[in-house]
Amino acid sequence: MAAAALPQPYHHRRRHRRQLSCFLPPDSTVTVISRAWCLCRKTPLSSSIWTSSKHTRISPSTLTRSSSSPSPSSQESSVPTAESCVNLGLSLFSKGRVKDALTQFDTALTLNPNPVEAQAALYNKACCHAYRGEGKKAADCLRTALREYNLKFGTILNDPDLASFRALPEFKELQEEARLGGEDIGYGFQRDLKLISEVQAPFRGVRKFFYVAFTAAAGISLLFTIPRLVCAIQGGDGAPDLWETSGNAAINIGGIIVLVALFLWENKKEEEQITQITRDETLSRLPLCLSTNRIVELVQLRDTARPVILAGNKETIALALKKAERFRTELLNRGVILVPVIWGEGKETKIAKKGFGLSPKAAASLPSIGGDFDKRTESVVAKSKLKTEIRFKAEVVSPVEWESWIRDQQKSEGITPGEDVYIVLRLDGRVRKSGRGMPEWQEILKELPPMEAFLSKIER
Repeated sequence: MAAAALPQPYHHRRRHRRQLSCFLPPDSTVTVISRAWCLCRKTPLSSSIWTSSKHTRISPSTLTRSSSSPSPSSQESSVPTAESCVNLGLSLFSKGRVKDALTQFDTALTLNPNPVEAQAALYNKACCHAYRGEGKKAADCLRTALREYNLKFGTILNDPDLASFRALPEFKELQEEARLGGEDIGYGFQRDLKLISEVQAPFRGVRKFFYVAFTAAAGISLLFTIPRLVCAIQGGDGAPDLWETSGNAAINIGGIIVLVALFLWENKKEEEQITQITRDETLSRLPLCLSTNRIVELVQLRDTARPVILAGNKETIALALKKAERFRTELLNRGVILVPVIWGEGKETKIAKKGFGLSPKAAASLPSIGGDFDKRTESVVAKSKLKTEIRFKAEVVSPVEWESWIRDQQKSEGITPGEDVYIVLRLDGRVRKSGRGMPEWQEILKELPPMEAFLSKIER
């Protein structure tokens, strides 16, 4: 959805919106549809549904029809539909009329919308609530879209218009619900996380299967051993040996205890891994401003740079950057790019730009997240161009989101939130090392191999 704080109308039309032509009569004007509509659909409505507005032409016959008396079809087209209300709401929102846009999205939900229209209305309504600072209402809309209309949680993570919402407690709650899965929010995000977890730990499922199988076998054996143990205790003719029978029972009981403990330990490790994957995914979507004023997400620096996040007050950060300048050449040879985050820097931004964590310039520069974007970032040309733009230091965009992520990371590692910390990332985007205070740059140089080294190629 378009950033409501932008003075220019249809700010995201070039990047995230396309014309929805199949629902329109031949003589209707061009309408646009939200990015949520484009990104979240699984299948196109028709083979020729997406058409570029710059290729739209109005024929003379169309002009003649529009100047003549209204036809029955044009009268029917004037009747409000869910699709027309969504598009009208987008138009109003682009003009800053957020309250009127909310009314249109609410109206669209009452006009028997199809799943695609309902998803778009709910998602754009959530963006309006995020703009107004209404985190709970935004979360409720997104929760409904996730549960009933197959909204991808990745869309919420990727959308720069929801930057301020992602810094709110309501988003943390929504993300935790999506991670655990359930009837109230669906199982899509949980399923995706489990797939990533299985890739990182491919034999965990096999181990858990054998733990369950061996536990069942030990339990069945114990059931047969208990009557023999009773007979051995009672004694008499034909009674089994007491020591042998009690030994078998002890082995079965001990095996069950050990196997159950291993199964619970695997479950705990899986939960920790999924939590870390969730944090890594959130981190990968945080925006940066390079030295060329280009806005990129952290995920775009994968394979090309090792970001080092420095979080602290202004004096501490300034001193750390000054020390790093002494080793500038060596750090650049290792792909290091410094990302300073000053505590409290995002508070003023949050007040000044209610509902949005990104400036208009930043939002305009962010890439669209979709199939075309993935292909573009994977191309050699795009990566080589990005390498030339990466310099020694980058500025954070949406500091509130960055601070929120760092505080969550501190809690997970047992560090008091708000302390001065540093976080070194790998080339693949995962956390390599972190610690209190500021890093010793000489130690960092010893630990990080040069970009051309064999170990760096493995790290990718």
